[in-house]
Amino acid sequence: MRLWFAGLLALLLVACGPRAPIGQEAYVFGTRVEVLVSGVGEAEAHAALGEVLREFDRLHRAYHAWQPSELTALNDAIAAGRPHRVSLELAELIRTAQALAAQGDYLFDPGIGRIIALWGFQSDEFKPVLPDATALQQLTAAKPSIADLAVADDGTVTSKNPAVALDFGGYLKGVALDRAAAILKRRGIHDALINIGGNVLALGSKNGVPWRVGIRHPRVELAGEGVIATLELHDGEAIGTSGDYQRFFELDGKRYCHLIDPRTGVPAQGTQSLTVLIPPGPQAGMRSDVLTKPLFIANDRWRELARRLDAAQVLRVDGEGRVYVTPMMQNRLQFTMDNLTIGVVQ
Repeated sequence: MRLWFAGLLALLLVACGPRAPIGQEAYVFGTRVEVLVSGVGEAEAHAALGEVLREFDRLHRAYHAWQPSELTALNDAIAAGRPHRVSLELAELIRTAQALAAQGDYLFDPGIGRIIALWGFQSDEFKPVLPDATALQQLTAAKPSIADLAVADDGTVTSKNPAVALDFGGYLKGVALDRAAAILKRRGIHDALINIGGNVLALGSKNGVPWRVGIRHPRVELAGEGVIATLELHDGEAIGTSGDYQRFFELDGKRYCHLIDPRTGVPAQGTQSLTVLIPPGPQAGMRSDVLTKPLFIANDRWRELARRLDAAQVLRVDGEGRVYVTPMMQNRLQFTMDNLTIGVVQ
């Protein structure tokens, strides 16, 4: 349930009169996913939903970070110092991730997979154990980065750093959102809501009414209903959240989350959650997933980095539980908690 309610809660109220959306659920990317379509018949809806979920499963299997996959085969070759030819799809994913990492000052860096594994986060369950300090120091000193990879035109990948290992956990859900939207549009479906563990992309509306989602409070056990605010998602918009409550463990009263600062090799501190709302565009889903990572890790520098990343609609809950929003995000939200102090950051 922790993963299902990661970041965003889809508030899908069944309307009276019009036919309710048709949905299908699955468990992929380490979380629960749900796709809803509206305005089409059952046979057409289920055919489209089946194709979307099969694509999710294919992406999950092809680019799994620790179970045998095309990605682990590449990581094994990197560790051995061997060139390795990958599919054209994976080659393009690497190139795109390299560009996104550079834009975010490499605070989002899928090349730190070995550090993530050392912390125990390449697992379905997390043990409250700190990594070996010497191993962590050595690995962090090696400064693994996706920037260390070179991708040839034929898909051959080489690395100048054997410490690099790719983990697309902070990236692939966004790719899947965009793929799902493309599949649905190709099938003539214009009204849908795609929710991958709280990363949500909207198409059209629900029977003429905008899709509405809620932003979860990162300490839901202290926040009543647990929803900071709700907002309507317009056609093509995507929203994503990174939080320290999604994948974490606690030890001696301290929380260690899966969002690791590549500069230190240590889980980021100072932010409980960060949400971005992305306007319509060909990579809206991907940006909604990726941009939350560098902004979360940037801590107090988040606003400066958000400007450079052209992320104008942001909500952040800091380490003390204080809520900050950008003016454009404030204009979109309907706050649902009376005891919140909201700071607007220009």
